[in-house]
Amino acid sequence: MAAFGLPGAVFAQSQAALQQVVTPAQASALRQAPAALALWTDQAQQWLDGAADGIARRIVTLGDPGYPASLLQTVDPPLLLYVMGAPAFDLTQLERSIAVVGSRNPTAQGATDARAFARTLVEADVTVVSGMALGVDGAAHQGALDAQTPGTRPATVAVVGTGLDRVYPVRHRELAHQIARHGLIVSEFPLGTPPLTHNFPKRNRILAGLARATLVVEAAVQSGSLITARLAVEQGKDVFAIPGSIHSPQSRGCHALIRQGAKLVETVRDIFEDLRFDTGGLPAAAVPDAPAHGDDLRALLDALGHDPVSLDALGARTGWPIAQLQAQLLEMELAGEVARLPGGLFQRQTNA
Repeated sequence: MAAFGLPGAVFAQSQAALQQVVTPAQASALRQAPAALALWTDQAQQWLDGAADGIARRIVTLGDPGYPASLLQTVDPPLLLYVMGAPAFDLTQLERSIAVVGSRNPTAQGATDARAFARTLVEADVTVVSGMALGVDGAAHQGALDAQTPGTRPATVAVVGTGLDRVYPVRHRELAHQIARHGLIVSEFPLGTPPLTHNFPKRNRILAGLARATLVVEAAVQSGSLITARLAVEQGKDVFAIPGSIHSPQSRGCHALIRQGAKLVETVRDIFEDLRFDTGGLPAAAVPDAPAHGDDLRALLDALGHDPVSLDALGARTGWPIAQLQAQLLEMELAGEVARLPGGLFQRQTNA
């Protein structure tokens, strides 16, 4: 397309002309219609015609007025995007947007932070972009939905690694329906595409490309979230990271990003000031508490996280009565799983 222009001009070229810019095998492929083209076209038309319940479906091609300009700056911009969501929104409304990404297995504090940051961003009229994966992604989408109100931009955008006629992971089916009602779901993959492992890192370039900047909440050193952060840097965009405990493996990716130049953030206000977003609608408290739930020992360990925490904070995270918490913490302290610190704080032992 860089050599010849729009797709029609590409397909009109001779084999010899095409071989000046692509391999002979690629040139031959470009001159032959795929065997399944008619089937794919029919499937796409049926999907478009199946829109219902106030959720619009559309296919946005490269060069379409609705194609997001920010994606044109990415390496290998997608030739088309399948988009599903509220008819009032489109992908050109993301000038105020932040990608919120992180671990699929976050600590209780990480999930709380993701949901709270996302909620505060949307309250300040910023769209939250994420990947609808388990963990931080799901918490970020839910936080955005918690705060959504009628506005000029979608509350949240999910960039997925499957066809839009599938929901992955399956447990996020209801979340996907909520996102479609109050935001957008986007994919470059044809309808029917299953959750193939190699498609998820590939979709991260779209995730980073749509958003104005990327916030990494929690991530291990080997993490898809770090791929998104790297792609954002390559696109000349800002990367922010939330620091965590030095004892938590899920914080090491964020710490590595900070050492490499990502901006350390403690509140949403830090992000706004760096991006020079208007802070008029930003609440004073950038990270309000959000409760986590659980009724067993593992849930309590997860709620403890790796940083010192007060009894009241644990009560808010777990929903347990204080008396029950005190009894369980004493038992865990005697077992060497929890340490009692000065100031009435508790901390999970590194081997617990």
